[in-house]
Amino acid sequence: MIDANASIFALGPDFAGRRYAVLGLARSGLATVAALIAAGASVVAWDDKAEARDVAAALGAEITDLLSIDLSGLAGVVVSPGVPINRHPIAALARVANVPLIGDIELFAQARSHLPPHKVVGITGTNGKSTTTALIHHILKSAGVLTTMGGNIGLPILAQAALTPKEAGVGVYVLELSSYQIDLTHSLACDVAVLLNITPDHLDRYDGDFMAYAASKARLFTMQYANQVAVIATDDDRCRMIASHINHRLIRVSGTDILVPVPARWPALQGPHNAQNVAAAKAVCERLGLSAAQVEMGLSTYPGLPHRMERVGEIGGVQFVNDSKATNPASAAPALAAYPPAPRPRIHWILGGLAKGEGLGECEAWLGHVAHVYLIGDAAAMFARALGKRVPSSYSGTVEQAVADAATAAQNGDIVLLSPACASFDQFRDFEARGDAFRASVAALPGGER
Repeated sequence: MIDANASIFALGPDFAGRRYAVLGLARSGLATVAALIAAGASVVAWDDKAEARDVAAALGAEITDLLSIDLSGLAGVVVSPGVPINRHPIAALARVANVPLIGDIELFAQARSHLPPHKVVGITGTNGKSTTTALIHHILKSAGVLTTMGGNIGLPILAQAALTPKEAGVGVYVLELSSYQIDLTHSLACDVAVLLNITPDHLDRYDGDFMAYAASKARLFTMQYANQVAVIATDDDRCRMIASHINHRLIRVSGTDILVPVPARWPALQGPHNAQNVAAAKAVCERLGLSAAQVEMGLSTYPGLPHRMERVGEIGGVQFVNDSKATNPASAAPALAAYPPAPRPRIHWILGGLAKGEGLGECEAWLGHVAHVYLIGDAAAMFARALGKRVPSSYSGTVEQAVADAATAAQNGDIVLLSPACASFDQFRDFEARGDAFRASVAALPGGER
């Protein structure tokens, strides 16, 4: 829910007198309602949850089920990224009424002409976009650049005050953009647009069509102007193909541009998967005018993100690492790769949840790093079959039991790694709650920090 003391983004005078519908009243939806009403627009809003509807009503919105009204004449239907527009009836109703289906990022894009001098960096990709977004933001901030981040990370962009740089300065908005958000955006011309990688994910939103998912990511570049910059990591075939069709300024980067293992002076960026994140962040920040020394200072002081290779404790020489954000095999594989088996496999891997596909996928290549697998959640039996007898495994069922089982078996120098390669919704509301359960379970162990 929206904080009563939260800032409201100033959308500008163009929105006054317009009427919008808002579907989905979680954080971004409520921030959208507040920003539109503050700009002088009228809003009709709906959410299946009565509590969310009550908050929107208190902000000044009219509450009506949008499927029951004529949408004609609206300036837009603002849809939460969580609404599956490929199968939700709101999409057809908006199309019949000739009303654009948009998201909060599109409202931000439409407001840009009234903002103080600024640049926008947009980051997308299947994996690594949260880390890269936070890393770019941190490097800029540590260099004294006025900046904020939003989109698919942190506070919704419309729940933040617009950047107001002093004197001749330029503020930088750093936006993490999911494919869902790009689908609902039509005019976001990023000064620098970044694509990290594309692997199969979220295909239920694209009717199982991987090419359609990739095309959604590629749209970020079609909205740019010729004088704007595309930064594309060309480590996979789909990204290389997208790069080959870029007709404006293109910077190609690769994880191979960064030494692996990454320098020890970047403690929160260990593991080969972070090489690509660093390469993209360096290219962006250098393009924005930062010096090599400023970039290096930001890399060395970056604290990391919760639930992404987060070291939550060490007990008896055993490290406990929370990588709950790894919700598919492609994002779990780099965590396994980060701990080479010298002189023996050291990873006690907590694996499972709500699977997004069959098998171990990209994790197959790194099974030699794993000492034992502790299976949890809905996908436990499927993963047990996929592992066979190649790696010892056992059924723990829950995160709490898996932590206890792994802590009992792990030896000095080992790593207990929650990198579940699955969504969390079988047992938790989101991956953050799953990571919090892991952290609490570690703290409850003998020798843990209660």
